[in-house]
Amino acid sequence: MPRHNPMEFAAALSAKLATRSRHVCAFLGAGIARSCGLPDVAQLQEQVMSVLGAGDKEVFERQLKERNLEEALTRIRRIASLVTGEEKFDGLTDSEAKALDTAVCKAIVNALDVQKADLAPVYHFAAWAKRADYHLPIELFTVNYDLLLETALENLGVPYFDGFIGTLRARFHTELVEGKPGSDREWMPAFFVRLWKLHGSVNWARQADQQIVRLGQPVPEGDAAAIYPSDTKYEESRRVPFVVLQDRLRRALHEPETLVLIAGYSFGDKHLNELLFDAASKRERSEFVVFCYSDIPEVLAKHASTTPNLQIASGREAILGGERDEWEAPKDPPPGFWVDDQFGLRDFTNLATHLARSVTREPDGDALLRELVEKVVAKRKVEGSTSDDA
Repeated sequence: MPRHNPMEFAAALSAKLATRSRHVCAFLGAGIARSCGLPDVAQLQEQVMSVLGAGDKEVFERQLKERNLEEALTRIRRIASLVTGEEKFDGLTDSEAKALDTAVCKAIVNALDVQKADLAPVYHFAAWAKRADYHLPIELFTVNYDLLLETALENLGVPYFDGFIGTLRARFHTELVEGKPGSDREWMPAFFVRLWKLHGSVNWARQADQQIVRLGQPVPEGDAAAIYPSDTKYEESRRVPFVVLQDRLRRALHEPETLVLIAGYSFGDKHLNELLFDAASKRERSEFVVFCYSDIPEVLAKHASTTPNLQIASGREAILGGERDEWEAPKDPPPGFWVDDQFGLRDFTNLATHLARSVTREPDGDALLRELVEKVVAKRKVEGSTSDDA
C-alpha cells in the first residue's frame, strides 16, 4: 500500500515556510530554465553545436568527446592558458582556443536570451520571495547563467543583492557577501533577496586586469562571458568571485535550522553534491527538500535513505524520513498539485505557483504580478497566432 501522502507533505512544507524565523535558501538548477522555455544543459549543447561554423564545430566536437558542454568549455580555456605563439595542443593555438571560446559563449548568450522565455514561473517565484518577509534574508543559489531570476526580481520590484555594486561595470564586494546574516557585519538589509550565481552569468565579463565585472546586459559579441563550469572550475576559480560564492553556499547550508528548497537540479555536480550532503548529515535540525522532475538520481536516493532530514519528492514516489515509497493519489487536489497522475510540484512551474500562493498577498503586488502574467499570456497568444499563420 502507498504510504506517502502528498497533501500532508505539502501542508508540512507550507508550515515550515510560514515560520518567519527560519533561514530559507533555494538551490536552483537548469530545470528552472527549461520550465521557462530556455534550454537545459543538454539542449544548450545541441543549440551551440547547431550554430557554430563548420571549422569551429569540428574542433569543438572533438573537445566534447566524453565531456559535456561545461567541461569542453573549460578545456579550451585551459589550452589557451597553456600554449603560446604557434604552439598547439590538441590542434589549437592560444588564439584559436580564445576565438573558439568567444564563439561558444556567443552561442550560449544567444540561446539563453530571456526575450524568448516564458517568465510566468520565475514571476511567481519572485512574488513568493518578495512577500515571504523572513527575519533573515532569503538566499537564492543557482548554477544557471541566464538572467531569468534577475528579470523577474527587477520587474516585480524585489530588492536583491548579487555581490556586485555599480551600474555600468559593477564591481564585486567580497566583504558584503561574507557578512553573516543577522550579525553586526551584515550590512545589507534582510529584505534584500540574495542572489548568488555559482557558475557565473552571461552578463559577467572579465576585464583586461582579470577582474570580473557585472554588466547591465549580456556580454557583447566578441567577448567571452565569465562562466567557469565543469570539474576543473574549482581549480580555475580560486579567484573572486567564484570561490567567495562557493564559500557562501557552504556557510549558508550550515546555518542552524535552515530550510533548503532544491529544484531543477540533477545532482550532476559532485562538488556541489558534497556540500549539500555534508550539510544535511551534520545539521540534523535543518531540512533539505528536493523536487525531482524525473527519476530520483541514485546518488541522491542513497544519501536520503540514511539522512531523514533530506526529503525527496518526485512524480510518482518520495523519500521522506528515509522511507522510499509511492505517493498516494490525493482526493480533490488544487490545480497544479496532481498532474497526469503524478505529484505536480516536481515541476518548477507548479512549485513556484504553490509558493506564491503560500504567503500573504499584498494588493499592489498582486496587481503587478497579474499584469505581468497577463502580458506573458498575451505574448504566447500572439506567438501562437503567428506560428499558426505561418
